[in-house]
Amino acid sequence: MKPFATGSLAPPPRANFPGMTELYERLAARLGPKGYATEATDLAPYLREWRGKFAGATPFLAMPASTEEAADVVRLCATAGAAITPQGGNTGLVGAQIPQGEVLVSLKRMNRIRSLDAANDSLIAEAGVVLATVQQAAADSDRLFPLSLASEGSATIGGLVSTNAGGVHVLRYGRMRDLVLGLEVVLPDGSVLPGLKSLRKDNTGYDLKQLFIGAEGTLGLVTAASLKLFARPRAHLVALASVANAGHALDLLHRLKAATGAVAAFEIMNRLSVDLVVKNVAARRDPMPGAPMMALVEFEAASEIGFREAIESAFAGAAEAHVCETVLVAENASQARDFWRIREDISAGHRPEGAQANHDISVPVSRTPWFVERANAAMERNCPGSRIVAFGHMGDGNFHYTVVQPEGMEAGRFPGAALTQAVYETATGLGGSISAEHGIGVVRKQDLLRFKDAESISLMRIVKRALDPNNVMNPRALI
Repeated sequence: MKPFATGSLAPPPRANFPGMTELYERLAARLGPKGYATEATDLAPYLREWRGKFAGATPFLAMPASTEEAADVVRLCATAGAAITPQGGNTGLVGAQIPQGEVLVSLKRMNRIRSLDAANDSLIAEAGVVLATVQQAAADSDRLFPLSLASEGSATIGGLVSTNAGGVHVLRYGRMRDLVLGLEVVLPDGSVLPGLKSLRKDNTGYDLKQLFIGAEGTLGLVTAASLKLFARPRAHLVALASVANAGHALDLLHRLKAATGAVAAFEIMNRLSVDLVVKNVAARRDPMPGAPMMALVEFEAASEIGFREAIESAFAGAAEAHVCETVLVAENASQARDFWRIREDISAGHRPEGAQANHDISVPVSRTPWFVERANAAMERNCPGSRIVAFGHMGDGNFHYTVVQPEGMEAGRFPGAALTQAVYETATGLGGSISAEHGIGVVRKQDLLRFKDAESISLMRIVKRALDPNNVMNPRALI
């Protein structure tokens, strides 16, 4: 295929320049006193990323409370030539939600669940609804919304759609892209795409909603989503298994899937990742001291009949084949929660350990052991003594792979950028991706250009120009 033109997009329009005062006055009049903020103290929580890695500035924070208000905000900004940065729950990890002078649009006031149709296994939620609220609404109707991640108490539906969030249950239920039935989106000119159907099958042309899922707010402002619900599982079990290495973990995964048909999540944690949690997070203890690697497995099924017996039999067979060693089965919800806390606290565990390079890569599931082996070897060649924290969603091929400076090294001497390139080369060399679930944002734009094929980059730019010719929507992010 012949590549399309790959020239850079037009520079983003400025927001904070002479003549913008009239825009801000119009926005304030349209939104009312509860719908905007301009004072530094009110803006501060929106301008700093939760880890402190990104800080920004905005002359105006718009907080629409309806689709109509959101559409008017976008239309007024587009007419004035003012760029927009959308923000959900401000839980993103790649800086796309932090403005640098653009008008900031937060959808936190659009926080209604508009409808829930249990018989259709669907729910319509506005963009500002927090994930935990959607999960609870589904549960109240004896249904399940399966997306689950550490920030579910603050991440919003709009942000999760825009980043195509993954989480721990992708193995069984898929990513956000697989859980969205329809979208309502304000386009860059202020018009509204009314796509909130709740159909499983609709073969009437392009599946337009997919353009906006994972687009990081660069093609439009998601204001509501129709989401897919599932029957609630009646049987649930969490287990922790010690494995010698990633190869044995992969073997265990396939054995458990084949023997039970009930694997909902399969997470791995290497030795250092657990050690640093115990060291740096209060009240955490090591459930399997000395285990080279742990596999955290969650099982779900429609019935308790034979459920636990099948799982225990599968683990017993794996142990007899020397695929796994010690196995701990949670006896109650509290123990299951303790197992999961170790996994969820890994980021907090390694954060105090000095300079580090963080990665969110994916490779084909079959090649996950190759990635760990080759990446570890590359880190040792490039920075002897590097400490590796490898954990994450091995069941779907996604590793959170962090390289921590060697003990005793000065932080300024840590070659983080070079190590990142080596990690990306390893992942893409195995047919993988430099970003599995966190996105591109502003951090990985140059890496995207280096590691993604020219044809795809060209087509992405054509789509961006077609929908947002003036480069108004989140102009610094993604592409």
